[in-house]
Amino acid sequence: MIDGIWWLVILFAVIAALWFVAKSRGAKAGEKHGGIKSKNATPNDALQKTSAILKQHFADYRVTRKANHLLVSKQDKKIAMITIDKKIAEGQRRLGDVPVINYHHIPSRAQLTANLQDAE
Repeated sequence: MIDGIWWLVILFAVIAALWFVAKSRGAKAGEKHGGIKSKNATPNDALQKTSAILKQHFADYRVTRKANHLLVSKQDKKIAMITIDKKIAEGQRRLGDVPVINYHHIPSRAQLTANLQDAE
């Protein structure tokens, strides 16, 4: 018969082996996701360009960049949240008191002016 201590040693060996397998597979999966992220880099670039337009032409607004959206505020009051996502319908919806404005591509200065005036 195998004593209790040997069962513990076998159990820890199996756990360690499974952990090493999971860790090695996790690194490979991370590399695959890195390739997918590069495909999704265009919305982030579009958000960055939209942020630059807002900072350049709308100096009285403060723009805070988040992962998938821009938060536009004026005098510490949230005015609007801007997203760029082709999967969601273009236009406005509300999230609480803040309008969420979705675009499919980088908005023009005229579009931003109209939408931000409507949001206030």
